[in-house]
Amino acid sequence: MKTISLIGKPNVGKSSIFNRLIREKKSIILDVPGITRDRIYGVCNYNNKKFNVIDTGGIHGDDNLFEKDIIMQAELAIDEADTILFVVDGLEGITDGDKKIRNMLKKSNKEVVVVVNKIDNEKRKENIYSFYELGFDNVMSVSAEHNLGFKELLEYLTKDIKEEETIEDNILKFSFIGRPNVGKSSLINALLNEERVIVSPQAGTTRDAIDTKFRYDNKDYIVIDTAGMRKKGRIYETVEKYSLLRSMKAIERSNVCVLVLDAKEGIIEHDKHILSYAIDSGKGIVIAVNKWDTIKDPNEDLKRWKKELEVYFKFVPYINFVFVSAKTKKRLGTLMPEIIKAYENNRKEVKTSLLNDIISEAVSLHEPPSYKGKRLKIYFVSQTDIVPPKFTFNVNNKSLVHFSYERYLENKIREAIDLEGTPIILQFKNKNDE
Repeated sequence: MKTISLIGKPNVGKSSIFNRLIREKKSIILDVPGITRDRIYGVCNYNNKKFNVIDTGGIHGDDNLFEKDIIMQAELAIDEADTILFVVDGLEGITDGDKKIRNMLKKSNKEVVVVVNKIDNEKRKENIYSFYELGFDNVMSVSAEHNLGFKELLEYLTKDIKEEETIEDNILKFSFIGRPNVGKSSLINALLNEERVIVSPQAGTTRDAIDTKFRYDNKDYIVIDTAGMRKKGRIYETVEKYSLLRSMKAIERSNVCVLVLDAKEGIIEHDKHILSYAIDSGKGIVIAVNKWDTIKDPNEDLKRWKKELEVYFKFVPYINFVFVSAKTKKRLGTLMPEIIKAYENNRKEVKTSLLNDIISEAVSLHEPPSYKGKRLKIYFVSQTDIVPPKFTFNVNNKSLVHFSYERYLENKIREAIDLEGTPIILQFKNKNDE
């Protein structure tokens, strides 16, 4: 999938442009407690054409503020990009900072589009011509604040992208996602029982996506190794959040994502970040704690780990955990059954009659709270999609749906139906809405 990166100084409107682009993304955005996002990566879906979008930190023009990690982030985003959107401030004009960024982009040999932001009227449009002095052929104007110019920009960015085609494929594809050096490649080798993937103790050795077909229990499966950075020989793993980029490409093509944790290192906030993308993409999910062979007291550590997992991932109680060792293959047999279950539940279809019985009983046990003298009424429920399962509620007024009551209904559905390993969507529509 094509990748677009946003580069520019601070306060030129990169994040606003990023938000405008990914707003077209038709994916699941779960507003759940426990996930804090530093969203630097999104997917834009425009006229049934998709592309990846990477946002970056602002690059200062002052040498004293030209921090090493910011440059690394920008270089990494440039490496990943097919096209770079060089965002500039249309009211400020060309600055020394813009010229420094221009010099960096010229060396990349990538397609660059200068996006002049804050152009919200015809008079200001005249300002864009001065930006051709930066030396790039493509200059376009937008106003992120007023949502102007984005149709033209999106038409240009998607002109060489083919429309998405739905391809039915019954082979389960799954990937191992997670931070560098947690043992993702080692787990693949253990499953395949042969050294097909390069494994090294140095973080970040996986550079390219590798799809491998294998048989398990007389069925075919495909395991996707996490995609790597394009520019070999340059490692940016010190910028921790950018391990997301590697995971995203694997997530996009997977049916099930296995978040791999390191039994020696424990859980950090970044693990939640990576998991959030798999949830947003509606994938089946399993969490695997690898390097279980390094644990000294398995019984006590198992209790401790389960408690920690329940605390850290309490916002996704439907995800199952496995504890494995890629090195010794101990407990490896617990992994594939959980992957298969997550896959099947992610595609599960529930009879309408059963759904309505579940919700009717839930409402009789605990009716919706009233708000300003009005109470939510649920008339009918049906499943309207799979991957992941989506349940649509016809109600009198969807604005009366309180978050806590929505969570209650989800819990009641999960109590009655095995949906372990998959997120689900609850959509509320007013009865008369089309």
